[in-house]
Amino acid sequence: MNQARTFLYLQLGVIIAITGFLLAVSWANYAFCVNNPGGNDFLVHWMGTKSLIRDGLSPYSDEVAIRIQNFAYGRPAEPGEHELRVAYPLFSVVFFVPFALIEDFTLSRALWMTVLEISLLIITFLSIRLAQWKTNLWMIALLFVVSIFWYHGLRPLINGNAVILVALFFAGAMLAIKNGADELAGVLLAFATIKPQVALVFLIYCTVWGMANRRVRLVGWMLGTVLILSVSSALILPDWIFQNIREVIRYPAYNPPGTPGAVFTAWWPDFGARLGWALTGILVLLLLVEWRLSLHKGFRGFLWAAYLTLTASQWIGIQTDPGNFVVLFPAVILIFSIWDQRWKRWGKIFVLMNLVIMVAGIWYIFLNTVTYNGQPLQSPVMFFPLPFLVLAGLYWVRWWMIRPPGVWFDLVYADENP
Repeated sequence: MNQARTFLYLQLGVIIAITGFLLAVSWANYAFCVNNPGGNDFLVHWMGTKSLIRDGLSPYSDEVAIRIQNFAYGRPAEPGEHELRVAYPLFSVVFFVPFALIEDFTLSRALWMTVLEISLLIITFLSIRLAQWKTNLWMIALLFVVSIFWYHGLRPLINGNAVILVALFFAGAMLAIKNGADELAGVLLAFATIKPQVALVFLIYCTVWGMANRRVRLVGWMLGTVLILSVSSALILPDWIFQNIREVIRYPAYNPPGTPGAVFTAWWPDFGARLGWALTGILVLLLLVEWRLSLHKGFRGFLWAAYLTLTASQWIGIQTDPGNFVVLFPAVILIFSIWDQRWKRWGKIFVLMNLVIMVAGIWYIFLNTVTYNGQPLQSPVMFFPLPFLVLAGLYWVRWWMIRPPGVWFDLVYADENP
């Protein structure tokens, strides 16, 4: 009886502690939002969802775009300004409805930031699990801090970018695949399509891998969930797909360069586009080769190729933004884990050195290239540091990652076997 009562008190204590932590984080976020207007990525979908559920307006309509622009700028957007138009699939409103019901945008943004912060911590935890990294508590704590305050974590957090949820869905899906929960993995991969430009190439690889390995449930649940989400959205707005495609097509016109090819063209008009196409061709060929090699290499081969796919897809020629690079954090953790497990003490030192390079170096590049037009605008150069570092790191550890299971076990856990 006493033991049961003690357990109950422990549960209540944990619940109270977690609630207090979330309230404190939300209060800090609210204080930040009051003093730092912004969060335009979240504003677009908060206002779009609010207009849909309260006024029955299409989030893709010009009327809703004007509402968003008036809220952000105090007037309609002028030529050269970001038009702040909704470009997500309609079913993405599922994630914004609870926040759209809150009238105060600042409060809603603060609570959304809390969700994203918790998501970043969960992504880190899941990534460590995926890498099977048995490391010190101080290293884990450091990675939790880095996940929020490195450039590619803090920028989407402040802007309210739902790509953090997409990164969470990716990490959760890969862990579900590892554990054989293919139905859950399929649903999570389907949810990742709220940002289809980020998810597309990765989902193609998961489909190819799933069919080659007879993981039919993975593919079936993924495609089935996307179909259900799409058809359900059509009950609300029958032609939403065509409206969404229209917004996706016009999106590059009011955004900074969104592909390496567009960046190269801005830098070198005479031959930049050809460089972009060459890069796309090289990456497509690289992915086809690595996908083929990974099909029957077990989960480790899948995980390495999945991280390669996420990284290469940032440069493959599909419209994106450095704010989406948070999806590469699990790959960073995998690279660090292999360095640590291969070289022990020296591995930890090497991990710390590279953490400094990744965190301080990328922030340094941003701060020395940023321009201002009402809000800080990142330079197109931010497209290149992190994907380059991750691609180099993945190929550095490739040999250890895809070796036969017995050899890999001996390398990682040799100190545990007398």
